[in-house]
Amino acid sequence: MWGKILSYIPEWKVFMQGFIVFFIPYIIFKLFNGIVSKQKTHEDEMKEINDQTNQKVELEHQKSSQGSYDHYTGDFNLDVELVKNEIGHNWDVHVREFHIGNTDIRAAIIFLDGLSDKELIDKHILASLMGNVLKKDEQESIYEKGVFLQTFIKNEVLSVSDITEEYDVKQSVGKILLGATALIIDGIPNVLMLGTVKGKSRNFEEPVSEALVRGPRLGFTETLSDNTALLRQHGENSDLSIINFQVGKRTKKELVIAYIQEIADPNLIEEVKKRIQSITIDDVAESGYVEQLIEDNYLSPFTQVQNTERPDRVFAALMEGRVAILLDGTPFALIVPVTFSMLLQSPEDYYERWLPSTLIRLLRYLAAAITLFAPSLYISFVSFHQGLIPTKLALSMMGTREGVPFPAIIEALIMEVAIEILREAGLRLPKPIGPTMGIVGGLVIGEAAVQAGIVSPIMVIVVALTAISSFAIPQYNAGISLRMLRFVAMFFAALFGLYGVILFFLLLCSHLVKLKSFGIPYVSPTVPYRASDWKDFMVRMPLMMMKRRPKMLHTKDSSRQD
Repeated sequence: MWGKILSYIPEWKVFMQGFIVFFIPYIIFKLFNGIVSKQKTHEDEMKEINDQTNQKVELEHQKSSQGSYDHYTGDFNLDVELVKNEIGHNWDVHVREFHIGNTDIRAAIIFLDGLSDKELIDKHILASLMGNVLKKDEQESIYEKGVFLQTFIKNEVLSVSDITEEYDVKQSVGKILLGATALIIDGIPNVLMLGTVKGKSRNFEEPVSEALVRGPRLGFTETLSDNTALLRQHGENSDLSIINFQVGKRTKKELVIAYIQEIADPNLIEEVKKRIQSITIDDVAESGYVEQLIEDNYLSPFTQVQNTERPDRVFAALMEGRVAILLDGTPFALIVPVTFSMLLQSPEDYYERWLPSTLIRLLRYLAAAITLFAPSLYISFVSFHQGLIPTKLALSMMGTREGVPFPAIIEALIMEVAIEILREAGLRLPKPIGPTMGIVGGLVIGEAAVQAGIVSPIMVIVVALTAISSFAIPQYNAGISLRMLRFVAMFFAALFGLYGVILFFLLLCSHLVKLKSFGIPYVSPTVPYRASDWKDFMVRMPLMMMKRRPKMLHTKDSSRQD
């Protein structure tokens, strides 16, 4: 059998012929393609190298051609042209060329319409420079004896309080765009930046988001200088330090940090500076940007930086050893570090006597617990643990739920989502109709839902109590965190009942214990336990007993009263 099979196999010559006929042309084809592709690849590489070399040469040429123009040259025409090339395309930039007094020295002022004070420019700059600035003997002393003209104009002519010298073109352009006026003088390789900023700001008003029954009726504005002045006006304090930063890569804004030098922990101050300097975003539109970029854990639902419109709250935090961050263009200042108990406190707690303040503070803690757990407890009792409800109450609840087609979780979600939508709509609507919409809408929707048999009356009561309790939390962002976690607690209750609520509470506590704000435990003084700091925790003790600053802040001076 094997011999018969082998007889059908061709001789080796046939295999050689087949190899020559089929494989050799295929190999030649592949070799040819490889050589061509390799040649093309080499050509592409050479072309890319040449392009990169040309780009580098072009960039170096541009740098070499522009390197001498990064700073002012002293050539009047060239210096004016440099500034025009940077911002001359903007219609609100004005360039005014003139001669200084009765001399032939050319000069120009460059300012921004709208942000610069034209009256100040006309009366104290142009009028001074274009008048009889120099007498004949003074001209001779300037030209012959070499007296520096710019120093003479700066010290003898201009009646402007804020005058600085600037050599860099881009730096001066940035100041012009903020409202300063640049004075270019022929023959002088720098410019004088004149403080002519005329910022428009609103009047000081009572903070809308933090209204008090008793306390100062004064809030921050959108002007940084006004806000720092409010801190200075709080009282004479030479230890109040205010350090300036610029944030934003493309749109630069002024930002300051404020602290009491003899109280605040130096390590905390350095950490705040480090985080501020690490901000590399193009534009910092509001202090909320800073808050999100410097917080410890951006995945946490809890805010780790406190925001406020009240100067008295900020100064009280500074006196405790904290650091405040103020940004130009927003009335909201930031306070770091922050603990959860701070979010449930109000400045009014310290303006009233300690007994009513303690009662109100305890009510806030109760309101926070109701906001977080009331709907989830209702769901767990109705769906899983009916035996834990008193008999009469259980019969009443079952009677009101008769005919409701949805389980407790769906019923709660319908009402909670409706309340959240009404709350958001009330905030976005115009002020005259916003509160009316929230109240009337809630009443109408709740009554209609009960009449239609979609929800039970007791569910409406639970949701209404939850919504009202959330309004008792002083900090708006703290209320948002609890409202968001309320839905998570509801799903835990729908899955596991009361055990799910307990499990959620344990997970929440474990997260809060691990959370920190600028190195300070978020739930301090609970963890770690510090008995001395409990005097201003859930209970506000009398002021004469609060002689020490919080130990958790590691302040230089721990005593605040003798």
